[in-house]
Amino acid sequence: MSSQNPPLKITPYLAIIYQKLRSAFTDLLPIIVVIAFFQLIVLRQPMPELGQVLFGGLLVVMGLSLFIQGLEMGLFPIGEAMAQALARKGSLFWLLTFAFSLGFATTVAEPALIAVAREAAEIASQGNLIGPGEDAISSYALGLRMSVAVSVGLAILIGVLRIIKGWPIHYLIISGYVMVMLMTIIAPEEIVGIAYDAGGVTTSTVTVPLVAALGVGLASIIKGRNPLVDGFGLIAFASLLPMIFVMGYGLLIFS
Repeated sequence: MSSQNPPLKITPYLAIIYQKLRSAFTDLLPIIVVIAFFQLIVLRQPMPELGQVLFGGLLVVMGLSLFIQGLEMGLFPIGEAMAQALARKGSLFWLLTFAFSLGFATTVAEPALIAVAREAAEIASQGNLIGPGEDAISSYALGLRMSVAVSVGLAILIGVLRIIKGWPIHYLIISGYVMVMLMTIIAPEEIVGIAYDAGGVTTSTVTVPLVAALGVGLASIIKGRNPLVDGFGLIAFASLLPMIFVMGYGLLIFS
């Protein structure tokens, strides 16, 4: 009498992990294809440190999977829940205070902004735009970070007011970019490129999930607002105002 091994059953948890890893790999596949094409077809050179590259790629896939899962489990729900709870509380002061504080805190903690601010400070020191030494570099980098953080906090506050009041988003965005163009004319040229980059680095891994959840949660609880129409757009303000504020910071530092 022969016995057969029972078929291997994949638990639901393993199935979920597999699905998340496959999804992350699929998202990264275009990058892998581009790098492999130029390395092997255009440059016609073997991949340097292939083992290290493959291991690093595996870590990226795992990290991206965990990051997305963390957003879905933690940041998105807490952002929506707090926005809805504050809206139900009926206090405009606390809602706007939360919006500003959230924008400020997430921006200060943004790794991309920390890296760019430090790099900009070191280049400014090498170009004799600021004084030499670690103190001058740290002070300049901190000033950049604080300028951007305050601007993002104010941007989220304005975005929340827009949702509450029902203001058309295109009027605010057009007005903001007109201000950006005017500031570009009068700002020192040494700060213009940094200011434009600051608008991008602020809307990264930490800021975007919480800010998007805030907008959607708020629009879903306010009567007459559509989460799809009114809940999004906060990120646009968060990338717009830092350009204005950083160019203003440059006027103070370099003038």
